Amino acid sequence: MDRQSSPVIITVPDAVRKAGAARIVAWTALPAAAALLLRFPPDQYAFYPRCPVHAFFGVLCPGCGGTRAVAALLRGDLTAALHANALITLLTPIALLLAATDLLQHLGRSRPLICEQIPNSVWPLLSAAAILFAVWRNLA
Repeated sequence: MDRQSSPVIITVPDAVRKAGAARIVAWTALPAAAALLLRFPPDQYAFYPRCPVHAFFGVLCPGCGGTRAVAALLRGDLTAALHANALITLLTPIALLLAATDLLQHLGRSRPLICEQIPNSVWPLLSAAAILFAVWRNLA
């Protein structure tokens, strides 16, 4: 018997196509970054990049300690996370909720978890909070 070979057709689900390559890469990179932080804690390994603001000017920027804060959060150590960077620690749950909302919407969920998009009025407030945080942590 002679069988004809039929072509293999691979279909990409609509949800994946809508999500786009950037979202797929981001959602793949997040667990990889978390695993890296858990396996190689920033306070024990020196290959993590140093803050250029701190290196050049000697002051702590709003993001200084953010990597250590996220690593501490992944370990469940809220005190260490707040000590490393309180701003990043407090904003991380909000960022994760926004990211989860984005992912669910692109996977077909019709209603957002919290909001369709961040209102433009929030950005100046976040900027002011970051500046005030930077000033406070350098004066304290």
